[in-house]
Amino acid sequence: MQPGYATPAGTRKYAARFEGSVARGHFRQEQSLWMSSLGLGTYLGEPDASTDEAYRKAVCRSVAGGINVVDSAINYRFQRSERSIGAALKELFAAGYSREEVIVATKGGFLTPDGELPADPAAYFEQHYIRPGILPVEEIAGGMHCMAPRYLLDQLERSRRNLGLDCLDIYYVHNPETQLPLIGREKFLARLRAAFAALEEAVAQGKIRMYGTATWDGYRRPERSHDYLSLEEIADVARSVAGQAHHFRVVQLPYNLAMPEAFLVANQPLAGKSRTILDAARALDVTIMASASIMQGQVTRNLPHFVGAALGGLETDAQRALQFVRSTPGIATALVGMTSPDHLAENLALLERPPASREDLMKLFSTT
Repeated sequence: MQPGYATPAGTRKYAARFEGSVARGHFRQEQSLWMSSLGLGTYLGEPDASTDEAYRKAVCRSVAGGINVVDSAINYRFQRSERSIGAALKELFAAGYSREEVIVATKGGFLTPDGELPADPAAYFEQHYIRPGILPVEEIAGGMHCMAPRYLLDQLERSRRNLGLDCLDIYYVHNPETQLPLIGREKFLARLRAAFAALEEAVAQGKIRMYGTATWDGYRRPERSHDYLSLEEIADVARSVAGQAHHFRVVQLPYNLAMPEAFLVANQPLAGKSRTILDAARALDVTIMASASIMQGQVTRNLPHFVGAALGGLETDAQRALQFVRSTPGIATALVGMTSPDHLAENLALLERPPASREDLMKLFSTT
């Protein structure tokens, strides 16, 4: 497996490769690393060889074009997305890019088979996970999710092999709020504390550099919701495990033109005040990665005229949608799936434009 991990010097070197070819503001420093404002997501697609190859090419072309953040999860396409990334990284490293230049993130928590859906999923998990003692039955939530330490660490090892990397830059507990309505908050926090303790040990062993939570609903919901997550409370869990030197440093959540809650909704209590998740994250030194930046293509066409007027100088609605996300203060990287060569070229062209100003963004919300 490839040794090393993304470093401040390595990511700075990567950004310098594109000096003069991408606009100022495309690279931004978070957690001491220089991250591209767009990142490659690998969620969508069939679990087949043609999609494997499309993702391999997309990773290679993205990194060669100015994108150094690559995101996956072990359950994406039954582990095949991670393996496509691994194949691409091997090719990129052979071509002269270094491990220190590329930021690789993945996730664990959902139950996933290997390569394809088995004919009898229950029998598969019984044979490969439950009997060997990897997957404690009492900690499976909803028949699909587990964040027990032994399971997460097993998934981490599989992800490291899939990606061909000794150390992963970011490792997320995947949608932990899935468990909240099923087990209650007290038990949930206890399980999350055990998961964080295991991930702190993984950091100490050099298997990951930092960890976080990749969520869908949790941080966007009202405080009264059963699946609501408080960033302050989650950070407190990390501090209870490892003190101020904890490595809970990243959150992934959906953010796009149709789901702007992270920017607009003050649902996060912090120091006695209600703040947006973006403001709370900044205060707690947590980096925010945006998922669903174009809402699986739903905000890439037929946008209202005022969107184009506020985010001027762009050619397509897809670029405008991504420009909104990457320009939002507090968003480090806007993740977007890019297996189509045409879509990839369209998105890479956006890197030549600087992010929009906060004033331009606010025009979107003041338009009636």
